[in-house]
Amino acid sequence: MHDRVAPAFRLFLLRHARSGWALPGQRDFDRTLDDIGYAEAELIAQSAADQGIRPDLILCSTAVRCRQTAEPFRRTLGEDIDLRYIDALYTGSMNVYAELLEANSSLSSLMLIGHNPMIEELFRRLLGDEAADRVLADGYPPAGLAVIDFSAPPGAGVRWLATLSTLLLAAPEESGRS
Repeated sequence: MHDRVAPAFRLFLLRHARSGWALPGQRDFDRTLDDIGYAEAELIAQSAADQGIRPDLILCSTAVRCRQTAEPFRRTLGEDIDLRYIDALYTGSMNVYAELLEANSSLSSLMLIGHNPMIEELFRRLLGDEAADRVLADGYPPAGLAVIDFSAPPGAGVRWLATLSTLLLAAPEESGRS
């Protein structure tokens, strides 16, 4: 990414890749990526690396499908990437996502890997419904990675001024997989 002026803070907002439905007796928490989801996770991690994306910190839901989405980032960006698993990204509301964003605003960048509807709700809160509808007419897609720039670090009691820099989408069907 070649920005003229570096943002005060950059958020990478990633919804987990496509997953299968829970099997009989399986908890939602234990759902895994399906074949398309594995391909999406690999593609979005490679696309992020190609764009020069390397967050200071990755916070990831502890759910299996999110951990499986995060793994290609660890391989692509290097084992030294700071990747932490947070239960609250599975169990919490969009407000938990916002609180984690605020709590880490002293960094220059943060990636959140989580679930809908919280990812889309945070996206809408940051950019507004009109802007969100323009770029996500069909909702926040699996393995969608939004790069959101802030003109000031997102803090409590401060109006967040954020703009969408880039939206990366995984398209495994274009990689030869159906």
